[in-house]
Parts: sequence; structure tokens; C-alpha cells
Amino acid sequence: MASTRTNNQVVKLTKTVVDRIPVPVRGQAFVRDAELKGFGVRVTAGGVKSYILEKRVEGKVRRQTICRVGELTCENARKQALILLGQIAKGENPIADRERSRLELITLGHAFEDYKRARKDLKPKTLYEYELLLKSCFGDWAKRPLVKITKDKVARRHRELGEGRGKAVANHSMRFLRALLNFSMYQYEDGFGRSLLLENPVRRLNQTRAWYRDTKRTRYIKPHELQAWHKAVEALRDEETPLADTVADYLLFMLFTGLRRGEAGQLTWEQVDLKDRSVLFPDPKNREPFVLPLSDYLVELLERRQTTTANAYVFPGTGRRGYVVEPKRQVQKVIKTSKVPFSPHDLRRTFVTTAESLNLSPYTIKRLVNHKLSNDITARYIGSDVDRLREPMQVVTNRLLDQIAGKVDDKVISIDKARTRRRKNSASNIVAP
Repeated sequence: MASTRTNNQVVKLTKTVVDRIPVPVRGQAFVRDAELKGFGVRVTAGGVKSYILEKRVEGKVRRQTICRVGELTCENARKQALILLGQIAKGENPIADRERSRLELITLGHAFEDYKRARKDLKPKTLYEYELLLKSCFGDWAKRPLVKITKDKVARRHRELGEGRGKAVANHSMRFLRALLNFSMYQYEDGFGRSLLLENPVRRLNQTRAWYRDTKRTRYIKPHELQAWHKAVEALRDEETPLADTVADYLLFMLFTGLRRGEAGQLTWEQVDLKDRSVLFPDPKNREPFVLPLSDYLVELLERRQTTTANAYVFPGTGRRGYVVEPKRQVQKVIKTSKVPFSPHDLRRTFVTTAESLNLSPYTIKRLVNHKLSNDITARYIGSDVDRLREPMQVVTNRLLDQIAGKVDDKVISIDKARTRRRKNSASNIVAP
């Protein structure tokens, strides 16, 4: 006969009583011993009966399974409960010790799975990079218990990665490992509330100053190089294929917007508003949505692209993702033709460098390339609506077009002078360069 009304039963436990405890319809039921406080029997809906001991330890009620019914007699199970109670009375914590023994088996791979479940906000690209790092840099550690990852092993692996894979990879992989172990320090605690890891072993790199010095890339396309670069980009269209046109527009779009490679490649027509002359980015890298104004040149580029659209993406690709990811072949062709070495991210630096040469305010430049302003108190009081960014965006575009046309001028042009020039040109019905 099934029942669920056994949770509050307190009777003297004997073999006969234990055998007659009904199985609950769902969940689990408990029958406590009237003779020894804390001793009892737990019964699950699956019909499994176990002798247990419950005791308040370190301010928390802890429950430990002694054994399944049938492995020990009821009296022997009661005696085992007495031994455990005696250990607790002496200040020991056998329940916590047992939990700690279980925790010490948790591996790096297991911790990473828990980390992914906890960090629900990880972007797909970030998650992919983490999985790649775990596989390529710590593949032989995936089944290693966390407690076996020592400071010495971390230092040795960092050095090996630096010598074999490069300094940047070594540092990046250790930052990932540090984040994963920091998570583990708070995720896994024993019955005493003590962390499984008392210290993050990656700290050894800080203590010994073993991190490799990060050499930030500063390369950009110089003003006198833009004419040859632009000519080589336009030459891609000679292939007369949809992809060639797409890549050419993709590279130019990044130059004139300063967008990151992924932001440009994954741009959809749904984000583009040609009537408003703007593009919406609802979930960029820094998770701060922003609207980017479009200059005259960019509007014309997008209007031209609209007539040849192949799918939902502004820059459709031929791969399974549906958009241009990294056109290595075309980039190498432009480099070979123009003799100007560059990467897609160099185009972002070129945009920023050009904006800085025009004496635009740092806040305006940061808004144009969507850099965070949260740590700057002054920035909180500065409006950043899209209309305020339209003129700076047009000024940067005009400057780039001047340089592409070969009008290289090393003198700094302020935005005020640019405004005056545009007013004069407008009055004379002359299009500003």
C-alpha cells in the first residue's frame, strides 16, 4: 500500500517496522527512530530504503546515508550511527569528510561543464573559444582532479605553451584557467563550508611575474597607403563573382565604420534602417546596444548591396554560417597587390586613428566604435544619441575619402574647421570631399 504520510513518523525502528514502511507515491519519506535521535530510514519513490543519520553540524542539519537496508541489520546500523555521533561530539565531521572526498574527485572537465551551466550569458563565440582552449591547451588535464592542478604544474604548462604555441596563447589560456578555477573555489565547498581550492594556483604567475608581456598590436593603414589599398580592394571585383563583390564591400564597410569583424560579418538587413541612415547593434561584444549613424558613402554602399542581397545577411558568405567570416584568400590578394600588410582589425584601428587626427573628442570616438564609457564619470553626463554622432561620422568618412583620392595632408584638421568647410561647400553647391 503506497503512502506519503511517513515524514513525521517517530517509532522504535526494528527489522519488522522497517520492512513494513510503505513506498511513497512520489518524492521520499522518512521514519525516525524513537530510541536514538537522528537515526532513521529514508524511502524513495523507487522503493530504495536506506538507514540514515541526521545531525546539526556547524549550524546546518546534515544527513548521511549509513547503508542500504539489508546491508546491515537494523541494530548494527544503529550502532554505526552511534559511532558517527561520537565522532561529531569530539569535533570531527565525518559527513563533511565524506563530502570532501567526493569533491576531491571533481575534474577540470567536470568543472567546465558546471561553469557553462552557471554562465548562461556566455556568447557563442566566447564559449567556442573556451572549449577550444580546454581541448588544445588542457586536453590532458580534462580528467585530472582540480586538487591535482598545482602551482608548479601551472607554471610549467604556461612556459610550455609560450615556447610551443606562442606567448599570446599561453597568457590567454591561463586567463581562461584562472577564471575556471576562481569559479570552482566558490562552487565546491565541503560540509564545513570550506572551499575545495583554498587558493587559485594560477596566482603563481602573478607572484613570480611569469606572465608574458602583452605586445598590443598598433598596426593600421597609413594615409599614404590607403590609395593603393583601396585600388587593390576594388580590383577584387574583377573576379566578377558575388563573393568577390561582397568581400570588397565588406572590407570597405569595416574601414568606414570601424566595426569589429564579427559585427560587420553578422550584420543583417533587419538591423539596417536606410531611411534613418543608421544601423542597430542590439547585442555587441560589450553587451551595450548602440546605434551607428551612416555617412553618405555608407548609405550608397548599402543601397547598392540591397539590389544583390542573397539572404538575410548584408555580407552573405558561401559557408554554412551564411555570412562572410574571414576572407583570408581575398585579404592576402589585397596585401600582395597593394604591398600594404593588414588584417581586418587593422581597419578598425585605421578608423580610430583617422578620427583622432581630426581632433574629435575621446568620448565621440568611443561612441563611434562602441567602447565602454562606464568607468568614466564625466561620460555619464554626455549625451550619446545617434544624431550627435552623424556629423563626426561624416567628417571621418570625408577624411578617408580624401586619403583614398591621394589628398594626403599631415596637418590636423579640427572638426570645427571641417564644419566651416562643409558650410562653404554647401553654400556653393559643391559636394564636400
